[in-house]
Amino acid sequence: MEIFAYNKKEKKLLSDCTLKNLPELLSSQDNLIWVDMESPTPEEEKILSEVFNFHPLAIEDAIETRNHPKIESFEDYLFFIVHGIKSETSPLNFVTKELDGFLGKNFLVTYHKEKSRSIDKVKHQVRNSSNPFKKGLDYLLHQILDQIVDSYIPVIEDFERTINNIEDRILKAEIPDEDILEEIMKVKRNIARLIRIGSKQEKLLYRLSHGDFPLIQKSNLPFYRDVYDHLLRVVVLAENYRDLVNNLFSLHFNAVTVKTNEAIKIMTVISTIMLPLSVIAGIYGMNFENMPELKTEYGYFVTLGFMFLVGVSLLTYFWRKGWILRSKK
Repeated sequence: MEIFAYNKKEKKLLSDCTLKNLPELLSSQDNLIWVDMESPTPEEEKILSEVFNFHPLAIEDAIETRNHPKIESFEDYLFFIVHGIKSETSPLNFVTKELDGFLGKNFLVTYHKEKSRSIDKVKHQVRNSSNPFKKGLDYLLHQILDQIVDSYIPVIEDFERTINNIEDRILKAEIPDEDILEEIMKVKRNIARLIRIGSKQEKLLYRLSHGDFPLIQKSNLPFYRDVYDHLLRVVVLAENYRDLVNNLFSLHFNAVTVKTNEAIKIMTVISTIMLPLSVIAGIYGMNFENMPELKTEYGYFVTLGFMFLVGVSLLTYFWRKGWILRSKK
């Protein structure tokens, strides 16, 4: 757990911020407090109820960390749940991590059980410059949300590259590949999850950016609207990619159908060529005593030559008709 305190009068970060002096820091409205609880112990979690007196249901939601994005307004603070992106996420394995938080007049509490790159980046900004605090804790929250939404951008770009790659493989594959179909299914499920989480988070940011909560200063609303626009773009792109993935199913099944038809066509051509040859071989394979040309000296070779000529003639005929694919130059 890490505690940052900024004094508005002195316009500087306060040092020696500990759990013991947290109640004293909170007692002064001149102090803006950010408490980041990363993988907190049970003892540290007690500050949620004993120091901040948050609602038991909000505390329960924060500790469970299995919730959809949402925001709730209490008497003097906001409780929110957002989802960030895990570093190992990909179009084939879209995984998120939950960030819970409480925003009050002079405090911001963030709760997460996993390491957060977005939180770490904002901490780095705070340590090197207290600027995020100068515009208020709502602006500090905006910085965190901005980092979280920005982490979605590379993921949505990966989805586009993966979809294009699968499309190219479908078109180039000579034999229908079942692995491609499995990949399409995974991408479809992960895009659906991205849309589900993104759309809920979009509603949350819409409320924050349109003045639904007095704790968000009017001067900071444009910053929230900017974050909302970025997330909206992600959700719109994800919905477009969902349509592209559905098209991949059609493309895959059409490719399978075309390749199956080509195989059937080749089998039909082979069968058609073999049919007259079988007739000829069948006739001369009959065991009659008195057959024309049966005693001919070169009859065997003449028959083979004739059969070969029939096969080549039919093959040439099918090729000219386009029933057999011509080689591409």
